[in-house]
Amino acid sequence: MSGERLTAKERMAIERTEMPEQDPRVRAGNFQEVNLGLSPEAAMREAQRCLQCKNRKCVEGCPVEVDIPEFIAKVAEGDFAAAAEILKRTNALPAICGRVCPQETQCEAQCVRGLKGLPVAIGYLERFVADWAMARQAEARRPAVEPTGFKVAVVGSGPGGLTAAGELAGMGHQVTIFEALHAPGGVLRYGIPEFRLPKRIVDYEVGQLQELGVRIECNVVVGKTITLDDIRREFDACFIANGAGLPVFLNIPGENLNAVYSANEFLTRVNLMGAYLDEPTRTPVIRGRWVVVIGGGNTAMDAVRTARRLGAEKAMIYYRRTEKEMPARAEEIKHAKEEGVEFHLLEAPVEILGDEEGWVRAIRMQKMKLGEPDDSGRRRPVPIPGSEHEVTCDVVVVAVGTRANPLLTATCPELKLNKWGYIEVDETGQTSIPGVFAGGDIVRGGATVILAMGDGKRAAASIDRYLRDKARRG
Repeated sequence: MSGERLTAKERMAIERTEMPEQDPRVRAGNFQEVNLGLSPEAAMREAQRCLQCKNRKCVEGCPVEVDIPEFIAKVAEGDFAAAAEILKRTNALPAICGRVCPQETQCEAQCVRGLKGLPVAIGYLERFVADWAMARQAEARRPAVEPTGFKVAVVGSGPGGLTAAGELAGMGHQVTIFEALHAPGGVLRYGIPEFRLPKRIVDYEVGQLQELGVRIECNVVVGKTITLDDIRREFDACFIANGAGLPVFLNIPGENLNAVYSANEFLTRVNLMGAYLDEPTRTPVIRGRWVVVIGGGNTAMDAVRTARRLGAEKAMIYYRRTEKEMPARAEEIKHAKEEGVEFHLLEAPVEILGDEEGWVRAIRMQKMKLGEPDDSGRRRPVPIPGSEHEVTCDVVVVAVGTRANPLLTATCPELKLNKWGYIEVDETGQTSIPGVFAGGDIVRGGATVILAMGDGKRAAASIDRYLRDKARRG
């Protein structure tokens, strides 16, 4: 039945589709993708739940302003090719967004269906359409664009950089991405585990940009290999999206012991060294028997679920507030629990303890209670005197956030930074240096993939205006 023939009452009667998943008992021992994707029939049925509101609040909730009702209408009709074309028009990385974006706090949070029941599963449908197109190597038909003759550099090939590059290439500019590591993708490749975002998806999306003419130069560390001044001499404009990969630690005794990692290092090691593969590389990755992860965000969930898959008998989350205050997605918390991860709430570390050879043997925790709200709006955790106790462990992963990496900014004093070391930009995304724009985590601090993409999209439009104004001025 076509979605167009359904009345609003009939649409409201359709229950939300559940995402098929790997059995938790099986997936806890492998790195294959947890969510398995919708069937065409399930996708069409879910799409028929959309009320096709005239006031498109879901679009307002999307940082890259995907034409959500339009692509969902095509899914409801079974015209997946048209849905893919609509989706790709506004989203450079739909297969990625459909997997890792927090739709429940963005587009789906604005869905009118959510006022009476559950919102439309926009993320599931986005993933379905993107995967359908990928399986058929389908690509939205892009009109031929006259080359502008302008050259734009993008620093970093994470979500912000890739989005900006795709937008700028579609406008006719010659785009080159500079990536520090030896394969493109940034956090998409090195920070997110295989079971949430397979590398083949990243490879596909990057390949689509390369077909648009985007050049990618890897193993280029801006601030070391080349400088921002070098880039400015060769290119007409630049977009900085190198992320905020400097880890934050707890400043407690014992953090210099062997087998204490930042979450960034832990996840990057696993991804970079292929520990997720059936036949991993010879470069070893420590596989702890009792792993403690400190933190309550998505990165903490990624780290603890990765430790479980690497063979940890006990994979433990310690978080100083309650589950209600956890910033991680509800789905990630649910998946972690299903996979046997232990959650220890209202506890905070005070010291990491080592053996005579300098390896982690335990961590000393202290119980907490919630006090008055702090600057984040969440109730502040307050230590309970006399509640300290030891937890046996052999690996500790600290997942409490990141800071701006000063590698690039330290070599360019003209760039105006805020007190935390992040790049300051105006409303167009332009920095204190004309023609140099920035976005993503290096501006925002640690944020989401889709927010970085939104910054990339807006900056690309600003760069295009800047270059065309420059051409008019001669």
